[in-house]
Amino acid sequence: MTNDRLQAAPPRSTGRKIMVATAIVLTAGAAVLYGMMGVGGKETSIQCASSTELARRLAPLATGAVAALTIPGTPKPAIDVVFDGPSGEKKSLKDFAGKAVVLNLWATWCVPCREEMPSLDKLQARMGGADFEVVAVSIDTARLEKRRTFLDEAGVTRLVFYSDASADIFQRLKRAGKVLGLPTTLVIDKAGCEIGLMAGPAAWDSDDAIRLVTALKSS
Repeated sequence: MTNDRLQAAPPRSTGRKIMVATAIVLTAGAAVLYGMMGVGGKETSIQCASSTELARRLAPLATGAVAALTIPGTPKPAIDVVFDGPSGEKKSLKDFAGKAVVLNLWATWCVPCREEMPSLDKLQARMGGADFEVVAVSIDTARLEKRRTFLDEAGVTRLVFYSDASADIFQRLKRAGKVLGLPTTLVIDKAGCEIGLMAGPAAWDSDDAIRLVTALKSS
């Protein structure tokens, strides 16, 4: 009886091989799943697969007036930040699904923002539509009445007024390493993937910026 049981049991070395093989399979499966999922469970590889080619095409266009735009080799889903719409309604990047977006953070106390704002307004006037929008978000947390005056004085007529009086959008992007100061601009494609990051102001109505946004829209 004892001998039969010993013969029926698999050799110890075989058992170890089975355990190792199982571990490899489980690890490989986890790696595939991890590769498909991004932060917060987003399907990074699937969602941004086509964005890699777009980033490659846009990289040579980040020159001249938009030379400071950093374009990653492997785009990832943009952080879905939340802010207020013109009537106080909650908005997020998900509300712009299917649109390419230039997301700009500004404040009334930011001198470079004042200089940059007219060019963003002109970019929206020229390129804005069903497939593209400049989303300029004020992060002022005090003296909020000054925001409208700021835009009026800057001659802004085409930008929709977006704001976040809690500045949570700034803090979230800062924790993600996207923001150090103002202004900061993120370029997001129609798939919702971050294609570019700009620290500081730019002439967004320049020929260089128009060429880049035209390519972004055509994706």
